[in-house]
Amino acid sequence: MPDSAQINRRHFLKGTVLQGAGAAIAGAPIGRSQSGSRRSVAIVIDPADPVASAAPVQWAARELQQALADAGVAVSRHERVAQSGAGEFCIVASGLRPSHPVGPECLVLASGTEAGRQLVRAGGSDVRGAVYALLELADRVRFGSEPMAALQVANLVVERPANAIRGIERLFTSDVEDKPWFNDREMWPQYLTMLAAQRFNRFSLSLGIGYDFLREVTDAYFLFAYPFLLSVPGYNVRAAGLSDAERDSNLAALKFIGEEAAARGLHFQLGIWMHGYQWIDSPHPNYTIEGLTAANHGPYCRDALAMLLKACPAIQGVTFRIHGESGVAEGSYDFWKTVFDGVKMAGRKIEIDMHAKGIDQGMIDVALATGMPVKVSPKYWAEHMGMPYHQAAIREQEVPRDRKDNGFFALSSGSRSFLRYGYGDLLREDRRYGVLHRIWPGTQRLLLWGDPVTAAAYSRAFGFCGSDGVEIMEPLSFKGRRGSGIAGGRCGYADASLKPRWDWQKYLYSYRVWGRHLYNPDTDPEACRRYLRTQFKAGAPAAEAALANASRILPIVTTAHLPSAANNTYWPEIYTNQPMVDAKKDNPYGDTPSPKTFQNSSPLDPQLFSRMSDFADELLKGERSGKYSPIEVAQWLEDLSAAAMNNLAQTAGLRGPEYSRLAIDVDVQIGLGRFFAAKFRAGVLYAIHERTGDRAALEQALKTYRDARAIWARIAARTKGVYVADITVGEHPWLRGHWSDRLPAIDDDIARMEQRLESAKTVDGGVAIRTAIRTAIEEALGHPSRDLSGFRHKAPAKFHPKEPLPVEIAAEGLKLASARLYYRHVNQGERWQSADMQARGGAFHAAIPAEYTNAPFPLQYYFELKGGPREAWLYPGFKPQLTNQPYFVVRQA
Repeated sequence: MPDSAQINRRHFLKGTVLQGAGAAIAGAPIGRSQSGSRRSVAIVIDPADPVASAAPVQWAARELQQALADAGVAVSRHERVAQSGAGEFCIVASGLRPSHPVGPECLVLASGTEAGRQLVRAGGSDVRGAVYALLELADRVRFGSEPMAALQVANLVVERPANAIRGIERLFTSDVEDKPWFNDREMWPQYLTMLAAQRFNRFSLSLGIGYDFLREVTDAYFLFAYPFLLSVPGYNVRAAGLSDAERDSNLAALKFIGEEAAARGLHFQLGIWMHGYQWIDSPHPNYTIEGLTAANHGPYCRDALAMLLKACPAIQGVTFRIHGESGVAEGSYDFWKTVFDGVKMAGRKIEIDMHAKGIDQGMIDVALATGMPVKVSPKYWAEHMGMPYHQAAIREQEVPRDRKDNGFFALSSGSRSFLRYGYGDLLREDRRYGVLHRIWPGTQRLLLWGDPVTAAAYSRAFGFCGSDGVEIMEPLSFKGRRGSGIAGGRCGYADASLKPRWDWQKYLYSYRVWGRHLYNPDTDPEACRRYLRTQFKAGAPAAEAALANASRILPIVTTAHLPSAANNTYWPEIYTNQPMVDAKKDNPYGDTPSPKTFQNSSPLDPQLFSRMSDFADELLKGERSGKYSPIEVAQWLEDLSAAAMNNLAQTAGLRGPEYSRLAIDVDVQIGLGRFFAAKFRAGVLYAIHERTGDRAALEQALKTYRDARAIWARIAARTKGVYVADITVGEHPWLRGHWSDRLPAIDDDIARMEQRLESAKTVDGGVAIRTAIRTAIEEALGHPSRDLSGFRHKAPAKFHPKEPLPVEIAAEGLKLASARLYYRHVNQGERWQSADMQARGGAFHAAIPAEYTNAPFPLQYYFELKGGPREAWLYPGFKPQLTNQPYFVVRQA
């Protein structure tokens, strides 16, 4: 962020006299003449100013005018300050002069006087920056207690975006649930206004993403999107069963959405995720595609895309899924070259964004050859949302094997498997494409989320190694997917009093927290708090803290324990139980290590977190690694749940649907945190029993598992009558239903554990087993080996390829037995390397070899330090708030 010195206030306020905020003109209050007339504001826009006169800035000025009018303030519009009435407070919209080196989308707010009027200048380095400046004032007025006071600017405000792309993605996946909002011309202006006001700069509408495979298709609306929008001359291609009138209405709606986005200065991105057109083993689809063959498939897609882009000039980019789930075999470069020619035929600059799974340099080169801007968009934390950093390593299942690249999924299941669920090898320093991270909705799509502290940390993470930002699949993504849609509202409420008019209105605070912090991770907390005060009055601080603590729970669960990387399988909000006792027991978790039991599932970051089964081995051996254990994670979850519960208790006197929605969702997340904490402890205890046959370990595992079951039963009771009995995000049992539906599987697993107890024998397990059991039950976050305050290390600013990179670390007041350096290129397709460090001169020393630095990637590294068998540290590790990057990154000089 630039400081105030980078914009000379006197130059910005040319022709004005600087004053302190709130100063009166000749003793009159702001916006009121000396005669005491009604308070009034003049909005001043010079038509010769190319920024201020742009259509989106004019729109933002109207939004500000409406906010003032709603607050009872009279508003006039002028081209010059001198034209305003005597005593009127002026808001002057303007562009910044080119001499101000602030970068794109910068906003500035500054107060002063001119021609005897007090004013605030709302400026931007470009059109979006000026839009944000005006919308900031409008937001202060709408959510402030006194509108004229809200316009005061005590100190020069200068903000610019931390992330070039700050996107929200809305998915059309249900004929039943999504048609209403797609065609709602009253909703779209308000929804898009909300996005712009929270400083998102990109809206993506995604079509054809409902199915991963074209089998058992029932709901095909927009699945192969082109014939649902266009009749392409020269091709007799249509969606059978769709009328021409509905097809034409779809195109008109798409044009309307794009135009409304453009009017607000938003980049409009269209996602076309499916290019397959033949439904397999699908006897009952609602629509089928006629008129396509293998021969005309590519040319039709090219011409349809070109026609669509010409018909909708507001589309500024297109997102493509290019791996096998697109319906096109991986490695089909000629097909995609043909399709991308359709982008060129539109005759304007259009971004090509390619979903990263299955991509290779050949595909990237095909896109670059168009001359269009190219983005590649990997998944952030698989199809879920982990803690606010980039996972240090991918799971073993995604590590490439020695297998040939052949078949429909030749690359994503072969040599390029490391790109299935992460950034892979995309972050080369010499790349000619942008990298855009995408948050998928597996972790949290139903329950409210909102934590400013972690939002700021995520914001910083999305600029990782020069990345361009993030696109977030919004709440309720995939609702009603694959024919599971149910009419009556997307939010899933049984209690009609909790239903907002439009689904996204439930999540207004979530959008605000995300948008404001993606733009500026150091944003003034008041930007979020003023909204909460209008909702919860004096209870706002406690409500903010309750939701913030609750919002940290599921990302931690996702990071430390992942039975499936697919959002189509693992839904921790309404978790389908994974068994501990019988690996053969029916459950959906196929992409997990064998034996496929709860305690054997991998963390999503296996480099820094340990499995329950592996941690049990450490406890029994009496030798701890530096990895974060399931017991430590359980304590984090218990502490966050307790804090959220305490915060929520302080809001008990609040009323209204907004509060009820927050309270129930916070309560559920508290329960989820306590449930997973108890089950993590039970998993470690059961793993100890598996290895030793110890009855005491099994008894404790069973007791703790029963505790977890009781917690889940309370969640089910709390949500009964609040949420409907069948919340659907897919057709499978694990993607629909209610919390109460999950109890039988938990009960079955507990019953099997009880049966095992009947035959377990009491044996003298010895000190090692007793210590292991006690640790699994009692160990708290105050783990003695997590105090990092005594370590000293200065990370290098840059490194030079072909030269070794020396590093050292010292410990003050700690006696270290050993130190080990772990390092890797910022390339998830590679394994971490390690080297013993040498003690010398009061510190430990090592170097990343010269031959290793000779690569086109940044470097990342961390340290594992040991003081004894049970004492280990990772450095930098996690600080108490759990929001920092737990490794160092060094870029090339």
